[in-house]
Amino acid sequence: MKSSWKTGLSFGLTSGVITTLGLMVGLHSGTHSRAIVIGGILTIAIADAMSDALGIHLAEESKNSGPTVQIWEATIATFLAKFAIAMTFVIPVWVWPLDRAIVASAIWGLLLLAALSFFVARAQRVAPWKVIGEHMLIGLSVIVITHYVGDWVRDRFTG
Repeated sequence: MKSSWKTGLSFGLTSGVITTLGLMVGLHSGTHSRAIVIGGILTIAIADAMSDALGIHLAEESKNSGPTVQIWEATIATFLAKFAIAMTFVIPVWVWPLDRAIVASAIWGLLLLAALSFFVARAQRVAPWKVIGEHMLIGLSVIVITHYVGDWVRDRFTG
C-alpha cells in the first residue's frame, strides 16, 4: 500500500475511534440521550473528518516533499477512514439500549485499535503486545476521562 494511503487510513482510523468514543462516552454520561449521542457521532463523522483531512493535507504540504497527488491521497484516505469508522458507531446506538450500545462501542473501538496496532507493530518488527498495550492504555484513558467529564458537566450544569 502506498505511504500516502497508509498515513491517511491509520490516522483516520485512530482518530475515528478515539474522538468518537470520547464524545460518545462523555455525551452519554452527561445526558443519557440516544438522540444527543447519535447527533454527536454524526457531527464527528462530518466535521472532525473534514478537519482531520485538512490537517493531514496541510501537514503533508508543509513537508514540501512528494507530488501533489500523494498529498491528496493522504487527505482523501484520512477523510474516508475517519468518516467510515465514526459512522460504524451509530449502529449499536441505533439498535441497542444506550447503556449496552456504549459498552459495545467501547469494545468495538478498542478491537479496531488493537488490530491496527498489531499491523503497525508487525510492520515495525517490534513486539505487538507493547504497541497494543500502549494504544489500549490511551484508548481506555480517553473512555474513563470523558466519562467523568460528562458526569461533572451533568452535575455542574443541570438541575
